[in-house]
Amino acid sequence: MIHGSLRKSRENPKVLVENKISFAGPDTELSIYDTYEQADRVALMSDQLLFCGMVTGKKVMHCASDKYQAAFFPHESFIMAPNQPVEIDFPEAKFNEPTTCLAIEISKERIQQIANGLNTSSPLSEVYGEWDYQHTLVHTHHNSNTQALLYRIVQIFAEKHQDRSVMIDLAVSELIVRLLRHQTRHFLLHHSQRDPEYNGLNSALFYINNHLNEALDIEQLCKLSCMSRTKFFHQFKNHLGCTPMVYQQQARLKKAAQLIKQGQQITQVCFSLGYSNSSHFSRIFKQYFGVCPSAYKSRHCTHQNQSLLS
Repeated sequence: MIHGSLRKSRENPKVLVENKISFAGPDTELSIYDTYEQADRVALMSDQLLFCGMVTGKKVMHCASDKYQAAFFPHESFIMAPNQPVEIDFPEAKFNEPTTCLAIEISKERIQQIANGLNTSSPLSEVYGEWDYQHTLVHTHHNSNTQALLYRIVQIFAEKHQDRSVMIDLAVSELIVRLLRHQTRHFLLHHSQRDPEYNGLNSALFYINNHLNEALDIEQLCKLSCMSRTKFFHQFKNHLGCTPMVYQQQARLKKAAQLIKQGQQITQVCFSLGYSNSSHFSRIFKQYFGVCPSAYKSRHCTHQNQSLLS
């Protein structure tokens, strides 16, 4: 993931814990952090939003204000709100196998500018309010599209292209849109679980999430939402950022990851969520999470066992 031109500058680190290389851009800054030895409770805070993506290794993130503690692995995003302090453990860092993370610092003004643009181009239903960044900590698996975007951002920051500033602005704008979409989806899902009869979209979301093992019945969803097929697809995609079919697939995979993390057998999880072919399930799981189900289970169960012993 790290651009070839950066490798030489990282061969001789000045410090062994959170060695930092930074690149400035318009309204944003990219930093690459390498840690070469185990360390505990390393403090981190920024006065701007900080979007972090793991590259290699493992961190354990602590947020005292939320009594939050979680392991942070590659193919995951950890977004810190401005002025939100965290402490980080590096349990696996070694000199020849550093723990590497990239952090993209984005100005609050830039985030608000993107939110205003979404409110104009893709306004939410009045009952859900407006697009707006919620100042909360976000820790989530990101999909292959976000992973590819992070690769591209590193390359753009590192190269000396004549249109570098414009390209950075476009890529960071996309990253902000993905964050806002994630937070809005999270809000909508909680809203639909609390009050599934509130409106048609809530009813459809509630039904999908409580019937993940069943084939998607669009006609049934249209009836539940009291919308025509055309209006239902438009409303769903505008609020969730994808079609109902794509959403169900993502929800299934997230549920599968949750069950695997809890220790359930992979084959059992596969068939309980409506997949008829374990090889197909394994393939799409790896596409979404970056690792196959067995590696995912090993990674998280090992962390849970270590947490119990510590």
